[in-house]
Amino acid sequence: MVVDTTAKLTIRNLRVTLPGPSKKDPRKQILDGVDLTLRPGKISGIAGESGSGKTMTGLAVLGLLPPGAAVDGTIEFEGRNLLKLGSRELNGVRGRKIAMVFQDPSTSLHPMIKVGVQLTDHVRKHLGLSKRAAMAKAEGLLEMVAIPEPREALSKYPHQFSGGMRQRIAIAVALACDPDVLIADEPTTALDVTVQAGILRLLRRLCDDLGVAIMLVTHDLGVMSAVADDVTVMRRGAIVEHGPRFDVLTNPQHPYTRELIASLPGNRIADPLEHGNADEIPDELESAS
Repeated sequence: MVVDTTAKLTIRNLRVTLPGPSKKDPRKQILDGVDLTLRPGKISGIAGESGSGKTMTGLAVLGLLPPGAAVDGTIEFEGRNLLKLGSRELNGVRGRKIAMVFQDPSTSLHPMIKVGVQLTDHVRKHLGLSKRAAMAKAEGLLEMVAIPEPREALSKYPHQFSGGMRQRIAIAVALACDPDVLIADEPTTALDVTVQAGILRLLRRLCDDLGVAIMLVTHDLGVMSAVADDVTVMRRGAIVEHGPRFDVLTNPQHPYTRELIASLPGNRIADPLEHGNADEIPDELESAS
């Protein structure tokens, strides 16, 4: 077998089962032989309906599976199988080398702690920076994700920002330690369409500029239609189709993929990025979220 030396993270034959609702019930298969490769500077989209296993795949990478989960297969990162690491070793990877952005920034940002503290604590813990250096990096991160007046924003609380801006801050926190892999789990679901487009453009720009490998998890093929480089479609814990975005979305081979595409408004693949660069979206449009 030829080894892909450009891969940042490689998942092979990943299987996850969870306990049944009672002792008499058999264990439930959540993931059934998932294979996936993440490459630097590429966005790998994972699509499927609720319960398809797409989010569980991302959680397995970070070792955040529910209690009682049994996992098998390999998740290789920097020559190590993450499934074999102890909690201390995994903590050195999680947040530092592999980071995650969740659907609702309210769950990842502490409402009673200022944005600057949340950013600087993160980088000081993992990178060992001084308080001054950490604050300078935090300001740069907010500028990178297009937060207006980033220096002033450091002294504000999350509730003082719109939903779209909070998600940008959550992305800044995830990128604070310069990770190689970013897992974005439904990062736009809680946002309106205009704000959604801005977040997607931001992810695309960060991927291109920083060379980070992004796993974009979404139930909406329209969301990833113009942002993902390749698309993986999951159903009932297994991959039913995978390939370059254009091939999968314009010539789907599996009936389930065709069903997902047919369910989009107007029976077409939407282009949420058709209005140009993310930075061209006025900030006031995000205040509604």
